[in-house]
Amino acid sequence: QVQLVESGGGLVQPGGSLRLSCAASGSIYRINVMGWYRQAPGKQRERVATITNGGSSSYDDSAKGRFTISRDNAKNTVYLQMNSLKPEDTAVYYCNVVGLEVGNGKYFDSWGQGTQVTVSS
Repeated sequence: QVQLVESGGGLVQPGGSLRLSCAASGSIYRINVMGWYRQAPGKQRERVATITNGGSSSYDDSAKGRFTISRDNAKNTVYLQMNSLKPEDTAVYYCNVVGLEVGNGKYFDSWGQGTQVTVSS
């Protein structure tokens, strides 16, 4: 079992910044990919950014230049620094972690509970 705990969402004015955090715990042998996704009302969940255990990151076009994903492998934690936020960034943000469980080597693909980000004046 792998659990994810997210934090850092909230209400911010356009142009403001927020930093999301997601800590993974449990039966983790290795984490391969960590990422952030978001889902706005009435829309499908979409990828925002991902980062591999080697530090290679990838961003959706809407996040490039404004958002930065990073990870602390020692803490099994992934962060999303969001700058220059726009109203269209309003959504529930979900953390996703993919890796292998300790002991049995089984693959896991876990999701956080989601954290609300609202960008509004």
